[in-house]
Amino acid sequence: MKKKTIKRLNYGLVALIVIGLAVMFIIRKDPSQKILGDVPMDVFIVQTETVQNRDLKKQLLMSGNVKALEEATLYPRVSGKLMKNLLREGDAVKRNQTVSLIERDEVGAVYEPVVVPSTITGVVGRVYLDPGENVTTTTPVALVVNQSTVRIEVDIPERYIGDLYKGQPAVLRVDALPGKDFEAKLNILSPVVDSMSRAMKVEFVADNPKSLLKSGMFAKVDIALAEKEGVPSVAKKSVYTDEDGQQYVYLPSSDRKTAVRQNVTVGFEDNNYAEITEGLAAGEEVISFAYGVKDGSKIEIR
Repeated sequence: MKKKTIKRLNYGLVALIVIGLAVMFIIRKDPSQKILGDVPMDVFIVQTETVQNRDLKKQLLMSGNVKALEEATLYPRVSGKLMKNLLREGDAVKRNQTVSLIERDEVGAVYEPVVVPSTITGVVGRVYLDPGENVTTTTPVALVVNQSTVRIEVDIPERYIGDLYKGQPAVLRVDALPGKDFEAKLNILSPVVDSMSRAMKVEFVADNPKSLLKSGMFAKVDIALAEKEGVPSVAKKSVYTDEDGQQYVYLPSSDRKTAVRQNVTVGFEDNNYAEITEGLAAGEEVISFAYGVKDGSKIEIR
């Protein structure tokens, strides 16, 4: 009984192999076998794009925290108790104007209150203590900020250092003000690169006349590293590189049924597009990225 079962299985396996070979033979004999509806199996469905003159911009997006260009934490010059806060958060203050008064804490002696003056002109950002609290010369009493101009420090990877220069423009955005852009410029470049992070610290500044930007806000800085205007370009994903380093694209043939390799020279690149300096002109049609396409491949443009 077992032998008969084994024989049947063997016959079934042989039959499947024969059927498989027959199908393969039929497909080889008739390459017009259809897939995806009415498209033959040996034809690649592709899309095309047109070479266009574009303004290309190489950008770098970094993040950091907004800080007032000037910030000063105020400390008392003597130990004692906080007698009174003369100013509160949001109050404008001038340099040397009194912010708080300190009562000296010495038994048997009477002194005039000691003033805590502001060291810069701006606004009071924080008042840290309430009257009656003990203070020493290391106790912060208040924070004064000048936010008419703000700064943002970011760490730039060292590979981009050659693209940076003082006065370089950038765009500053904060999540608290969606859709609003602030113009910024590169103000300070550190003379050293951190050996651990392989990054250089730089500082951008932005005018803030309406005080919309607040110290402590999380910010994104869009840095324009370089740009070119009106150059013929295609999507970077449509450009290939062979084993010899030659870059190329695929064009549709005159009858639009075959892929034709076209060697090109790539110039400036941004995040999405590549400038074509040789091999193509504006208005020509290029096959968009299509996996598996080779020179001479049959194509159908959809």
